[in-house]
Amino acid sequence: MSHLPCVEISPEQTATASVIWLHGLGANGHDFEPVVPELALPASLPVRFVFPHAPSIPVTINGGMVMPAWYDILGMGPGSPVDEAGIRASADRVDALIDREVSRGVPPERIVVAGFSQGGAVAYETALRHPQRLAGLMALSTYFATADAVALSDANRDLPILVAHGSRDPMVIEERGRRAVEALKEAGYQPEYHSYPMEHAVCLEEIQDISAFLQRLLA
Repeated sequence: MSHLPCVEISPEQTATASVIWLHGLGANGHDFEPVVPELALPASLPVRFVFPHAPSIPVTINGGMVMPAWYDILGMGPGSPVDEAGIRASADRVDALIDREVSRGVPPERIVVAGFSQGGAVAYETALRHPQRLAGLMALSTYFATADAVALSDANRDLPILVAHGSRDPMVIEERGRRAVEALKEAGYQPEYHSYPMEHAVCLEEIQDISAFLQRLLA
């Protein structure tokens, strides 16, 4: 399998950990590139950030317009069908990026999978089913699209999970983020949840919480 094209930000020292971070619908791998310096991670924690670009595909909810997307979105209302095959196909491609990080010397237990909005749905699927132990999962302003279908991996049954959402989000309402947390708890996970007075975005307080989460996992 060919790897997804990516934006990469590597530390000055040899990376000892990696974060693979998926963007939202219609965006690209550059979307969260400016966040990296804002995390202010210490030099003693050399982390490589990998921001893959989603392929461009027709998206049903946007009238079939072709745009960068991890999977097709058929509807956003309760009970809308989910493109599970598309989510799994993207998760397979993220698995390939995880394998590449391992081949570059970063063990899987020091790899974090993160995703914003549509990318977060793929991050859930990828991390929770991954056969090797990972460092953690960050699900930002997103929803757990495959909560009823994902094949949970025993290796990641106690995976540290950070879930963050904006209380004013008009795109993916906060209730969907909270429902994801409840689904995780019902499955035995203990996610860390943060709510911020923002819309479908990332704020400084959230960046600070992400930095603290990464430092706890990877220090």
